[in-house]
Amino acid sequence: MNFKKLTMIAVLAAAQTALVIPAAGAEGMSVVQPETVQGINATTTDSTVNTSTTQSGGTAGFAGNSTDGVAKNGATEDNQNTTGGTNGDNGTTSTDNSGKENGNTTTGTTTPPTGDQGTTNGTDTTGDGSEAGGENGQTETTPGTTTDTGSTTGTVTATTYTQAGSDQLILMMNSNKMYHNGKLYLAGQPMAVKNGVSYVAIRAMVERAGLNLTYDNKTKETIINKDGNELRFKTNSSVYRVNGVSKSMKGPAYQSKNVFMVPLTSITQALNIPYTVDQANKRVILSLSTKPVAAFTVQPNEIFVGETNVTYTTQSKTSNGLQIVNERWEGKQDIFQEAGTHTITHYVQDSSGQWSDPYTVTVNVLKPNEPPVANFTTDKDEYKMGEPVTITDLSTDDENAIVDRQWLNDRKAFFTPGPVTIRLIVTDKHGAVGEFQKTINITNETLYTEEDFNKLFTPVGDKYTFEGGKVPTWQSVPFTLGSEPATLIRSNSPETVYSEGLLYKETALGNTRFMIHHVNSAGKNMKLYVIATNTYTDTPAQITISNFGMGGPNPYPELTGKVSVDRYFQSIQNPSDNQVINLAPGESKVIMTDINKIKMKQGDTISANADAFSDLPIQYSVVLVDENKDPLQSLPYLTNLERDVHNRGTYPDSVRLIRYDEPVGSSPVRLVLGDNNQDPNLKGLDGIYGTEVSNAGNFGVLYKITLSRVAPHTLITLNPRGGLYSGVVTVNGQVVQVAKNTSVSAPNEASVLYRTGDFEQNVEIMYTPSPGSNLPINLLLMPLPQQK
Repeated sequence: MNFKKLTMIAVLAAAQTALVIPAAGAEGMSVVQPETVQGINATTTDSTVNTSTTQSGGTAGFAGNSTDGVAKNGATEDNQNTTGGTNGDNGTTSTDNSGKENGNTTTGTTTPPTGDQGTTNGTDTTGDGSEAGGENGQTETTPGTTTDTGSTTGTVTATTYTQAGSDQLILMMNSNKMYHNGKLYLAGQPMAVKNGVSYVAIRAMVERAGLNLTYDNKTKETIINKDGNELRFKTNSSVYRVNGVSKSMKGPAYQSKNVFMVPLTSITQALNIPYTVDQANKRVILSLSTKPVAAFTVQPNEIFVGETNVTYTTQSKTSNGLQIVNERWEGKQDIFQEAGTHTITHYVQDSSGQWSDPYTVTVNVLKPNEPPVANFTTDKDEYKMGEPVTITDLSTDDENAIVDRQWLNDRKAFFTPGPVTIRLIVTDKHGAVGEFQKTINITNETLYTEEDFNKLFTPVGDKYTFEGGKVPTWQSVPFTLGSEPATLIRSNSPETVYSEGLLYKETALGNTRFMIHHVNSAGKNMKLYVIATNTYTDTPAQITISNFGMGGPNPYPELTGKVSVDRYFQSIQNPSDNQVINLAPGESKVIMTDINKIKMKQGDTISANADAFSDLPIQYSVVLVDENKDPLQSLPYLTNLERDVHNRGTYPDSVRLIRYDEPVGSSPVRLVLGDNNQDPNLKGLDGIYGTEVSNAGNFGVLYKITLSRVAPHTLITLNPRGGLYSGVVTVNGQVVQVAKNTSVSAPNEASVLYRTGDFEQNVEIMYTPSPGSNLPINLLLMPLPQQK
């Protein structure tokens, strides 16, 4: 080697040394000015580095590597490159100063290393043996290469750098060298191992991984932020906080020469940075790549061929503040021309060149909406007066989406001779309409009178019209009256409430019934609560709510009352729904919490019926307060609200037993309820003032009616006598509406409850007056006409 060449080598070596040595005590990282990776030959296969994923709990997978900075081939890790060659654990490429390979290079197969010294097929190729790393101006490469050997003695070493855009960070164990996408950077301190835990300089990691680093002088914490995640570290602490949650690290953070060091896995785990450990080449490979995420929505939900303009709203996003610079669509159409299933796929590319995974939405494109087809048939074209007309609806829709049917003259029978046109109009969910009509003929012959027809054919739960003025002349059923012990708490006065306050208060033990019915007229949103207080200061109490039904909040009192009774009877049939409330001595709790789940707007009504049992005396308070107030805190300060014309009170023996064991139904009779004559009002006390009260209408009373010998072919109906009635009863365990989707008017309407068959029957009816309705009522029993 001539003198001029030696001089050039010395100058280059000095220049490179100045670049790679950081200032003393300086934290952070030096960048070795761009080193273009050499030694990758187009004929070389992909690298075959043996990697393993470190356990999530720590760094045991790589912390056991040598800590003295000496590579296994005898060269220090910081000086593994030799003059005229690149030494790696797996092989060496001999090059001259121009970077060209020496020897005859041929394409061969990738051969895995056979030993720690990186020899292949027993041959150690070490170049010229010099250890002055990078003195010839060649690019330094990381250990971890594959050797491509041909039939000649020459070898080609390929580095394992990932192509640009994959964003890999390679940390060299026990070294301050870091390789980020093929470029060499130097950390403020080497990656170190202390007590089996691998540490990295936090600033070096932050700068290379695209994180944000700050310091909180108040809490003395070093803070890392990325994509909405926050990590906080303290010197000499093995606990760090991730998004405010304290987590343990494998070792404490510490300072080394003014460089803050933290366990590597504390960052990778918290930020979900995947990494692998290359034990053979003593390096940790972090994948910093975060693909952009493609996403979009399609509107509207229903798309029709050739009609619907489709809107695509992109919701794609990237991390690290990168911009989306490109996109690609597959299957996207603004107006679809074919019906059926269509798949739309979207890709986006960020400014680093990475493409997202595909995001796919499948839409079902419909044929243009076709209007529904109205159609029906009758079982005959001609009928006698009073003859049942059977209509079968045959209407269709291409989407099976008929939402409304309007009938004209769809009566079950006709009682005037002549032609009758029956019409049906159907509407689908799109508003399209179809219409059909048919004319039938009614002859002069009579099969049934209208009264007889209604008795025979009106469905159970439906109502019919009759001459109700004759009912008071019918004989009354001479039943026997009994009761079961249950205290009724009726909170129904003031029914319309104009301010906050205590609506009712009473103490009860054992079986207790509740009937609650109130209207909010306070001019603002309110909530209704039932509060239970254990009156014993030394003994815990227990309350079991066995049956419960609530209606509202709703502006229609009759409807809320009917719904509350319906749900109450449904709960009787589902005893598994029992609620148990435990009260500590002197404790108060809100019970029947469905009542206060929804606020009461101005004009809303709530109705509730319930059965409960307590093992100790419990004070029950019914209160109405502002929707935002705590009822338990408000209770001691609420004033008693004065009653109005409606009823409140506490009544004993509120389960009424009515029984009749003689034959009944062979002639018209009536059973009168809620008249304060044949069915006397319960007597009780006002729980707030202690004054005597009478339970008008016996609202809240549960009636158990047993008619043990009802004649064959008997019709049982409910006929209101005090005004509109809308409620529910059970007959032989079946819930029956009074009447379906409507109210029953007094005195000329009746709702069908039951018909007996060919034999005498025992009939059991459960009834409780529906809040919001009018009393009294009559249960009518009458013989059915003979069927023709």
